[in-house]
Amino acid sequence: MERTAVITGASSGIGAATAVQLAEAGYRVLLTARRADRLAEVAKRIAASGGTAEVHQLDVTDQQAVAAFATSVDKCDVLVANAGGAIGADYVADSSADDWLDMYDVNVLGTLYAIKGLLPKLIDSGAGTIVLMGSTAGLIAYEGGGGYVAAKHAVHGIAETLRLELYDKPVRVIEIAPGMVKTAEFAVNRYRGDADKAAAVYAGVAEPLTADDVADAVTWAITRPAHVNVDLMVLRPRAQAAQWKVYRGS
Repeated sequence: MERTAVITGASSGIGAATAVQLAEAGYRVLLTARRADRLAEVAKRIAASGGTAEVHQLDVTDQQAVAAFATSVDKCDVLVANAGGAIGADYVADSSADDWLDMYDVNVLGTLYAIKGLLPKLIDSGAGTIVLMGSTAGLIAYEGGGGYVAAKHAVHGIAETLRLELYDKPVRVIEIAPGMVKTAEFAVNRYRGDADKAAAVYAGVAEPLTADDVADAVTWAITRPAHVNVDLMVLRPRAQAAQWKVYRGS
């Protein structure tokens, strides 16, 4: 029987790559994000490879919209709560509260709304899986990342709490925590379109992680037997020994 996976933030980066790989693994994928045109491009790629994808324009920070979407879904076996992002790199004392609120809305509340809406169907599936897209920032702090660190620590807390609360339900809770991932948009968005600052993040790093690398890990964890729960998977490129220790060649 075809299984259905809902992916939030599926219009680009890790979300799009995960949608493609889950479709290749035989899942019917429901693509959600704010940019319907980008979702359509991802769906076209999936269809060209013989997969099944549906496009649903959705802003995960809109609780009513997420609830309506969840009601419209006929079934859900997998939720990949991937929508998120970072804004700015200011020290805490210089931070914008608006930036912090925006990060909290999408990373934390967006995740909450998706879980609340789809959890009954995940339970009804008899073998549901929730994947939370965390970050090494949710495990280890670093200067200039206070708002993002706080948001991703909250995501980590949701994963650990939810796993306890669902211990007697047929639903796994998986957290994927990537380190340095180079995608087309993450760093550019963080630095508000400043391409030079975005490029400096990866300067000299021969092989940062890619969206496909993370999607491969997500797909692997999801496709384990239903009784196997990958509680937490931390991914870093070989060049990144820690948040603050990265090998940069000449």
